[in-house]
Amino acid sequence: MMTSLPWSLLCCTVFLLLSEVFGTYHPGVRDPQLIAAQSYAQTRNNGRPPVRTLNPSKTDSQCRSRPLDLVFIIDSSRSVRPGEFEKVKIFLADMVDTLDVGSEATRVAVVNYASTVKIEFFLKDHFNKPDMKKAISRIEPLAAGTMTGLAIKTAVNEAFTEQSGARPRSRKISKVAIIVTDGRPQDQVEEVSATARAAGIEIYAVGVDRADMRSLKLMASIPLDDHVFYVETYGVIEKLTSKFRETLCGLDPCAMGHECEHICVNSNASYYCKCRSGYILNADKKTCSLKPVKVEVVEDPCKCEARLAFQKQTQAAIQRLTAKLADVSGRIQHLENMVGHL
Repeated sequence: MMTSLPWSLLCCTVFLLLSEVFGTYHPGVRDPQLIAAQSYAQTRNNGRPPVRTLNPSKTDSQCRSRPLDLVFIIDSSRSVRPGEFEKVKIFLADMVDTLDVGSEATRVAVVNYASTVKIEFFLKDHFNKPDMKKAISRIEPLAAGTMTGLAIKTAVNEAFTEQSGARPRSRKISKVAIIVTDGRPQDQVEEVSATARAAGIEIYAVGVDRADMRSLKLMASIPLDDHVFYVETYGVIEKLTSKFRETLCGLDPCAMGHECEHICVNSNASYYCKCRSGYILNADKKTCSLKPVKVEVVEDPCKCEARLAFQKQTQAAIQRLTAKLADVSGRIQHLENMVGHL
């Protein structure tokens, strides 16, 4: 009976320790937040392209023009009548309406030319549509000749510079010039246009009425079918808005359909995938997995102290019992020796 007592106390201690540990952490019971995350419905936004509209004042919310440094180069020579020039300004305002304008989106400048060249406003001047359209409404025709080559050169040297608001080459922002003219240039355009294109400027040439088609082709970037446009009169030039919208305004790739399991993020002409909170993106950059959960058993300091005190008391009791057992065993051995000598 005496020898079994220490073992019963020891087993009791071990049982108490194990019961506290399993009372703190139950491997069969999952965290409520983890359960909620696992049961959260996974959605995919596979929208279809919206129907395009010719109404420039009403743009689709899914339409995002790629960030551009865009310079309009407009002919206001004598051949452009005042009423026709107003049509050009309406075209510019309509174009602004189709663009995603902003300091980090598309920046716009306007170069006005005839015999002389005037930069009406720079890329750094207006970052919202209302201010930009007001500036366009204040543009006046310059009259006289048609120095298209000089206008292109001025745009390259003064409008497309970082000092004027163009983004540095390292940003990889497309630089685009749209030239609108109704006549034959009175200076050379081939060499200056080639220089502009070599500098990374994409040129669109819009001819109206009496415009010289050969000159338009010399100015425009290739393929010419995508960069040269012609309309019979200024009265229908605003119809080109929808054409340029198809060219400059890309639909949100996420709305076009994507392979992201959780969240699709539009990134200019492309997209990338993200995961909801509590998940990590897998190596395929499309699917998501739950973050590994690191389980930590947090002990109650008060319980620890009480358990240590109990352990110390138990150890002291065991030591006392062991000492008594040793003393009894010694006495029994002594008695057996005495009996053996009788």
